[in-house]
Amino acid sequence: MENKPDKGAPVFFGGLQKNSLIDYPGKISCVLFFSGCNFSCPYCHNPDLALGRAHTQQQVPEEAAFDFLTRRRGLLQGVVLTGGEACLNPHLSRICRRIKALGYPVKLDTNGSRPKVLTALLAEHLIDYVAMDIKTTPGAYFPTLRPIDRPQDIEASIDILLAADIDTEFRTTCAAPLVNATVIEAIARRIQGARCYALQPCLTQDALDPAFFTTHPDQPTREDLAAFQRIAAPFVKSCLVR
Repeated sequence: MENKPDKGAPVFFGGLQKNSLIDYPGKISCVLFFSGCNFSCPYCHNPDLALGRAHTQQQVPEEAAFDFLTRRRGLLQGVVLTGGEACLNPHLSRICRRIKALGYPVKLDTNGSRPKVLTALLAEHLIDYVAMDIKTTPGAYFPTLRPIDRPQDIEASIDILLAADIDTEFRTTCAAPLVNATVIEAIARRIQGARCYALQPCLTQDALDPAFFTTHPDQPTREDLAAFQRIAAPFVKSCLVR
């Protein structure tokens, strides 16, 4: 069941990054973090946000965030909504409306687990750029990454974004054993024709489950990512390594 929007209670963001040159391609942006995630990616480098345990000193009340955005008009060029998983929050549509009312384009980072939320946001023209993580082939998410086996949600979100008339990208954090050359080719074939496919290294510090790297110490190198890029590039319009 999808979350129903709550028009009343304010949001407390899990954090605010005031300036970023990399999170919204081509724009100077700020980043608002939502707390809580429905995935359990062992290599997640935002474990407190993923677990919904944002530190009190990092929490930002909704009105304080919008005071900041109001003051920064003319300086910032966009707002990134990320997590955790932003699409779990029942206030997301309202937050997007408020941001758009200030004249900012909105980029959404998502794990793709809430296709109905994506559809609703796109229908209202509330998002201008979506970056969706594809962790591995959709049928292999369970049980390592998700407690619920619903690959159809991932598949539906892929199709929604392939058809969307906005800027989109798919991205994969290259974490072994979930990702290898065979997996990259399968993902690239699945998103064939996509505007952008970004490959990211797996960061081993500050992970949700540090023991994952004890069990799987040999993670893909930069040379491996370059090889993955060569595999994926023929299937998409742009493939890059971050």
